[in-house]
Amino acid sequence: MFVSPMLLHKSDQAFDDDNYITELKLDGFRAILSKFNDKVKIYTRHNNEVTSKFPELVNLPLPNGIVLDGEIIVTDNKGRPDFEAVMERFMSIKSEHNISYSVFDIIYYNGEKVTNLPLLERKDLVNKVIPEDTLLINKVQWIEGNAKQYFELIQQHELEGIVQKKADSKYQINKRSHDWLKVINYQYENVYISGLRKDKFGLLLNFDNGKYAGLMEFMPTANRNEFYKLYGDFIVEENDKFIYLDSKLKAKVKYRNITKKGLLRIPSFVEWAN
Repeated sequence: MFVSPMLLHKSDQAFDDDNYITELKLDGFRAILSKFNDKVKIYTRHNNEVTSKFPELVNLPLPNGIVLDGEIIVTDNKGRPDFEAVMERFMSIKSEHNISYSVFDIIYYNGEKVTNLPLLERKDLVNKVIPEDTLLINKVQWIEGNAKQYFELIQQHELEGIVQKKADSKYQINKRSHDWLKVINYQYENVYISGLRKDKFGLLLNFDNGKYAGLMEFMPTANRNEFYKLYGDFIVEENDKFIYLDSKLKAKVKYRNITKKGLLRIPSFVEWAN
């Protein structure tokens, strides 16, 4: 049974408010797990059934009549969620990466929709469904308030970010709500724009040392317009896919982390740099 999950808005910074709980933002992919009539089904947030990709989750001792919301992750040797590793596991069942399904909410319990219950009451139901945490299935831990200090800790440990949720929030199916906020631990870098994609917007980026840094697809409209007025003076060559530029235009970008290939993950424009 698929239920379109509740989504988060972004917050630029963490804030302390005892009306909110604070959770670690897990760097994996969203997964909806349901069990009815002894049959488990797993879906991505876009309603793609992926049960066959994760057979280890099918025979867990879970009760019938539930729909759980959580994140499937793979951790690295320091215990930190590794997005590239979980994607490798997603793409191939032969991957040796061990997954964890970390549950942070429940949508159906005992065959009944529980979305109108306050978040903390739904957390209590999750405790009943998962009384004991294991590597394979566990509950996302949370604290009351204290988001600023929590965010400082995740920055120190180079984790993705935090989530702040109103303690009394209802579960809003298929909605992006300000009741749930994510605060991303962005990294920042000054890079050169070395080209642009022809078929759709995307800018090629280089590090100071000239090495390729990745493709940037996120840039505010006003800054795109500025770029389009400037780039013609820097064209050096082109092919059927890209226009290449002399690397003179420099920008400050934010990104999630450096990938194993040495590229910026999901870079987005912040401002022009000198």
